[in-house]
Amino acid sequence: MTTLRRFTCNDLFTYNNVNLDILTETYNLPFYLTYLAKWPEYCLMAEAPGKQAMGYILGKAEGDGELWHGHVTAVTVAPDFRRQNLAQKLMHVLEEISEKVHDCYFVDLFVRKSNSVAIKMYRKFGYIIYRTVVGYYTGDEDAYDMRKALPRDVHKKSMIPLKRPIKPEELEWE
Repeated sequence: MTTLRRFTCNDLFTYNNVNLDILTETYNLPFYLTYLAKWPEYCLMAEAPGKQAMGYILGKAEGDGELWHGHVTAVTVAPDFRRQNLAQKLMHVLEEISEKVHDCYFVDLFVRKSNSVAIKMYRKFGYIIYRTVVGYYTGDEDAYDMRKALPRDVHKKSMIPLKRPIKPEELEWE
């Protein structure tokens, strides 16, 4: 049985099995601590019965006006626990928090253009490719900015794709 709970500082000592994936970004300690302090409601850990870390999600709310949105900073599941809909459950909770707690218009995330498995998964969850961000990742790999409209975006304006790629310095928030 899986338990979803708040991600805590102590989890930074037990999540190594989750971050071993080559496509998972591992950030520095201050980065995680900032998220835990500013957006604790968006930081969730999935835990197995023996308290083993199965996966986690980190996010935040940001933007202004109709660009007020929830952002998925990281979502990852340990290889031993994949194919159990865990990422979908974590994403659903983040979307609910964005909708019901923060009254956001949409949720967005960045994904490596080469990560076809994740892109397919996000599409299954209702996300579209909104735009390409050229050279977003280390090593100059491009990213897709993917979005999913929430009920507050009645006319689905957030889902109208941008026709041209942008550079990281053109991003509204970082």
